Amino acid sequence: MAASVVVGIGRSGMGAARLLQAQGHTVTVLDSKNDKTQQASAKALRQLGIEVHLGCPLHPDPFDPLADRLDQVVISPGIAWDHPAMTQLRRKGINVCGEMAVAWDALRHIPWIGITGTNGKTTVTHLLQHVLNEAGLQAPMAGNVGHSAAELALQCMNTKQHQPDWVVMEMSSYQIEAAEQVAPRIGIWTTLTPDHLERHGTLEAYRAIKRGLLVRSEHAVLNGDDPDLRKHQHAWTDATWVSTRPCPTMPCSLWIDSEHWVRTTADRLFPAEALSLPGAHNRQNMLLVTAAALKTGLTAAAIEAGLRSFSGVPHRLEPLGLLKGMEVFNDSKATNYDAAAVGLRAVASPTVVLAGGQTKQGDASEWLDLLKQRACDVVLFGDGAEELKRLINACGFAGGVWMENDLEAALPTAIHCGAAHTAHSLLLSPACASFDQYKDFEARGEDFRRLVKAAQKP
Repeated sequence: MAASVVVGIGRSGMGAARLLQAQGHTVTVLDSKNDKTQQASAKALRQLGIEVHLGCPLHPDPFDPLADRLDQVVISPGIAWDHPAMTQLRRKGINVCGEMAVAWDALRHIPWIGITGTNGKTTVTHLLQHVLNEAGLQAPMAGNVGHSAAELALQCMNTKQHQPDWVVMEMSSYQIEAAEQVAPRIGIWTTLTPDHLERHGTLEAYRAIKRGLLVRSEHAVLNGDDPDLRKHQHAWTDATWVSTRPCPTMPCSLWIDSEHWVRTTADRLFPAEALSLPGAHNRQNMLLVTAAALKTGLTAAAIEAGLRSFSGVPHRLEPLGLLKGMEVFNDSKATNYDAAAVGLRAVASPTVVLAGGQTKQGDASEWLDLLKQRACDVVLFGDGAEELKRLINACGFAGGVWMENDLEAALPTAIHCGAAHTAHSLLLSPACASFDQYKDFEARGEDFRRLVKAAQKP
């Protein structure tokens, strides 16, 4: 019987362990932490007969006692591909892969749409799944959003259920890096800006990981408005390029013309206002989705109907109604400077911005420029507040910069600032990861939604 070790007991690790067991593997799960969350997950797996060891750091090497029965090690996205323990295992000839690779082995009979990029991939994933499902196709989404890939594969092992027509898989660089065998029918690349450099080291390494997924895809769909992708267009001879520009500066298969219609070289398809989400970036997302949906065989009419019925993505410029005369937006998904710049550009100014959390490496210049142009006040919170304050003060921002410990304290300050300057918008767009105070950006966004709802009560 095959023996597998799963490292990490988060969502993807849980899914991988259960999937491998269902496939007949003997499974052992390791996790370096041993708090209440891990203990609850361990209890659930042990009830299934899966061996679990908590408080088990990767140094010293915990795999030696298992060496005589170890076939593969499956790592969760939070485990670095080049971690010394993983490198040592590969040198010993032991297969090391990610949860996404395990899911691919179980789901490769179903065509995949793999979606990656620095920003935009979550919106594209949600929107594409919505368009396909509204057209009558069964197209569940998974991966970096929704179900883990392994959880979806486990569901599909139930032969009594109708098998999906397509799998819509959002894939982070961490997941792609550990799953080089994944080769989607359609690959979508939304944007490329510096991110996760503390993990990947250089922009070139980060780009190469993303590029690998698209190279392995049967059909590649790329955003021609992204400067980095456009700069490397020579590497793509048969890709489908899209652009929001009436006169694209490069050969495109799909674009928005001067009369604001989405069109191909042969036909006008539908008005660009079919998608009501704000911001030029959402026009790019719409075109990427349209190009992919056309590849699946959908008609323009079916795509337009799906676009018109889409209400948006939670935590990505999610409208939360009015608060003291300001439109409130939950943009907790904006976990880096580039994503936060997109959100700031999309809402009406003047804006009160809530930002902070666990800072990342990256170029903050565009975000800082937009703050100077569009924000009246910035309220900072979390571990990165001091660092962000230094950046904002150094750029010559003329508005107020306020600091609070957490979101609960920051929101009343933001409301006061908005009233003082008759702001149009109040925007949570943190420009930081959430892990200093929350388990993920969803938890941060849900907390913000709760706080706003309480503040809206008479």
